[in-house]
Amino acid sequence: MLTYADRLKSMRDTKIRHTLAKREQNGYTDLDDFGTVPITPEYEVEPWYNSSNGSFYGYDGMSENFCRVIDAHPAYVDPMEMLCGRWRDMLVNYRGDLHYMPDWLKKRPKTMEFMKTATNQWSKRWDEQRFPYDDLKPFQEKYNIQTGIDGDAHFACDYRIGFRLGFGGFLDKIEKYRKINPEKQYFYNAEEKVVKTIIRFIDRHIEEIERQIKTEKRTEIKASLEKMLAVNKNIRLDAPKTFHEVCQWTVYFNCASRIYTRDGAGFQLDGLLLPYYENDIKNGILDDETAKFLIANLLLTDPHYYQISGVNENDEDMTNHLSYLILEAADSINIACNLTVRVHENCDKEFLKKAVYYLLKNKNGWPRFCNDKALAEGYMRNGIDKRTARERIAVGCNWMCVPGKEFPMNDTVKINIAKVFDVALSEMKSEKNKSTQRLYEIYKKHLKKAVEVTAAGINLHLEHQWEVTPELVMNLMMENSIELGEDISKCAELYTVGVDGVGLAVVADSFGALETRVEKEKLLTWDEVYTALDSNFADERIRLILSSTPKYCHGGTLSDLWAKELTKSWTNAVKEQKMPKGRQLIPGWFSWARTIEYGKNVGATPNGRRSGEPVSHGANPNPHFRGDGAATAQASGIASVQCGYGNTAPLQLEFDPQVAADEKGVEVVLNLIETHFRQGGTLININVLDGEKLLEAHKNPDLHPDLVVRVTGFTAYFASLSPEFRQLVVDRFLSEL
Repeated sequence: MLTYADRLKSMRDTKIRHTLAKREQNGYTDLDDFGTVPITPEYEVEPWYNSSNGSFYGYDGMSENFCRVIDAHPAYVDPMEMLCGRWRDMLVNYRGDLHYMPDWLKKRPKTMEFMKTATNQWSKRWDEQRFPYDDLKPFQEKYNIQTGIDGDAHFACDYRIGFRLGFGGFLDKIEKYRKINPEKQYFYNAEEKVVKTIIRFIDRHIEEIERQIKTEKRTEIKASLEKMLAVNKNIRLDAPKTFHEVCQWTVYFNCASRIYTRDGAGFQLDGLLLPYYENDIKNGILDDETAKFLIANLLLTDPHYYQISGVNENDEDMTNHLSYLILEAADSINIACNLTVRVHENCDKEFLKKAVYYLLKNKNGWPRFCNDKALAEGYMRNGIDKRTARERIAVGCNWMCVPGKEFPMNDTVKINIAKVFDVALSEMKSEKNKSTQRLYEIYKKHLKKAVEVTAAGINLHLEHQWEVTPELVMNLMMENSIELGEDISKCAELYTVGVDGVGLAVVADSFGALETRVEKEKLLTWDEVYTALDSNFADERIRLILSSTPKYCHGGTLSDLWAKELTKSWTNAVKEQKMPKGRQLIPGWFSWARTIEYGKNVGATPNGRRSGEPVSHGANPNPHFRGDGAATAQASGIASVQCGYGNTAPLQLEFDPQVAADEKGVEVVLNLIETHFRQGGTLININVLDGEKLLEAHKNPDLHPDLVVRVTGFTAYFASLSPEFRQLVVDRFLSEL
């Protein structure tokens, strides 16, 4: 008889097989794992364009093409699983931009010929014909700004709305408010179309389950399929009532939201599922082993970002029995996983130890840890009450969101301060009286302009997103959207927009090197520095003089002081920017996985970095910031550069396997986490990697197809990453040994 352990092994083996097949189809993918399954040979989508620029926009364009993409998806039913449904393809792939198109789609002659005929030119996701921003583009390029224009789905639904209503309840709600707001027919028609398409997706799975039941010979698997069938029929229109049903409902919504706009924001997993778990346990229809298997299955279907633990508005611990089961379930499937443990001094200490234990045991980059106190209190500085601040949960690479209420555009807006510094450095070159203080004045002038330009782009996006990419799937579980007949981008309660700075360590170490080697020690002149930068360090001696300056996170250095000063000027520039309609900008430090991309836009810098080389990762120091790579020094340095308004400056750590998954190892890592959080740190991502295995996988990824790394805020299979990104992870790991 097949046990849950047998089934989990089969599911995990299938996952690895799918990962390699997707790499064959898509090429290297420097993104989240996503949980997709490979495209089938018969899969084909013919998009419908409603714009003369050869793309589709608005309520009609987005709803019609969502239907075409999801209707093309075949059912996915693995009899080893208890939950069915997977997604394979994104709506964005069909908007006529080669940059977003996967390799498999480019190999489909029929689709490509259709798209070329329809578009005549490759267009972007944003409708620039109607909403141009040519006046901003020169400055966006000058300061290397990731504008946020055309960003999508970087906010969080309130799943409680969906759990309460179900898909049939969504239809009833749409019809109710359609009558109240008859002038909003385009909105309600599109929303109705989306929901009915999801129901058709469920119907295909019901048909496939029925087909498999007829041919299944294994008694226990047939019984499992029959249970799956009943669950699917129950949630087709009705709200989920059991633990199994609520997990299956979540899978379908997650598939739809991923297909629509790549959404990956989950929910407080141990909070929202707890009532269903407790009720089923009470009624004798669920046991812990089955609950763990269902959770493992849910985590397998898609690596959405889920939070566990934390405290409520009264500082009371929210950890419960299900919190432990979730960790055990993640351990049992042990794949790419995006669980975040929210830490507070009142949280269950044994639970925190258990979370660290699994991090060290499995070496797959999960869970990560965020600081309840710093995040909640920081967010309250924006004028938000404590209860709302505590509702804000970790559901993205670096970001938090109040589910159902907030539209923060998090992780879509970034300013490359290394580029801003590069511009300032060039401007000062012609001046007679050069100094680091003069350079800093010029830098702050350009930083102010960069923030102004960024704000203008954000406002343009917020004014017109509903006309370009309305959030038709996520609107269903947002407050006010269906009630008012408005896209959530127009009617959110909170617009606290995250703006991340990139390249902190490059700029801090550059200022530190200039002040130390030129002004204090007088080992170099300004002219010698400029000559070296212009020649991209043709003189290695000068590069070594500059690069050997004590660095940010070394402890007590000039570069450390500059990092704090740069954080102050960054925070002030962002928070002082005036915004309309109650919008606020919230500063943080985060690069996501774009350090290579941003570095290509920056010339040689006075910290010894050559032109075009990657910039520093997030708030982390530059590689080899000190000889011992001390984690405590790094943690203290990053704690000192937190911006303080609820956006993060994550600490990314790489540990070697000498940190054992025993009581001593757990205590060492937990102490580091708690110390960093007491110092004011906000978020910690930790990789525990076997150096020998990592280097083998870098040379030949197929040797270790199950190796998972936390690239930045997200986890991914190492074998799926491009050689450039694999090298980044390797360099980061080796520099911290």
